[in-house]
Amino acid sequence: MKHLPYFCRGEVVKGFGRGSKELGIPTANFSEQVVESFPSDISTGIYYGWACVGNGDVHKMVLSIGWNPFYKNIKKSVETHIIHTFKEDFYGEILSIVIIGYIRLEENFDSLEALISAIQEDIEEAKRQLDLPEHLKLKEDNFFHLPEGKLVNNH
Repeated sequence: MKHLPYFCRGEVVKGFGRGSKELGIPTANFSEQVVESFPSDISTGIYYGWACVGNGDVHKMVLSIGWNPFYKNIKKSVETHIIHTFKEDFYGEILSIVIIGYIRLEENFDSLEALISAIQEDIEEAKRQLDLPEHLKLKEDNFFHLPEGKLVNNH
């Protein structure tokens, strides 16, 4: 994975509305512009890393890059599940992420239950990986500290 760690920042936009409602696993979605800014040769699949909303705390995350074969998306998406319970939605906020490692290829599933089970396994794998000392150090990276009042992506 020549692009890792990969640092990215962008505004959280409304996605397909499936993460919270259908899967019970809320995701923060980047705009098409941010998705298109990813390296064109970055592999689709499931990754883990760190995420921060605005100037909030840095949390573990698991992330999907790709077309979500179960849903047959026609546009590539980048969806971040932050392993933390937020009190409210944060659409319009700036999400900063550092992608550290790769878990698996994206794949299709026979059922919604199988998809949810795979995502839960991905979350557990992300938690295990991010507890390793070599990954913990990126949690403290200055990238996560947005300067007060600084415009990011014209916002």
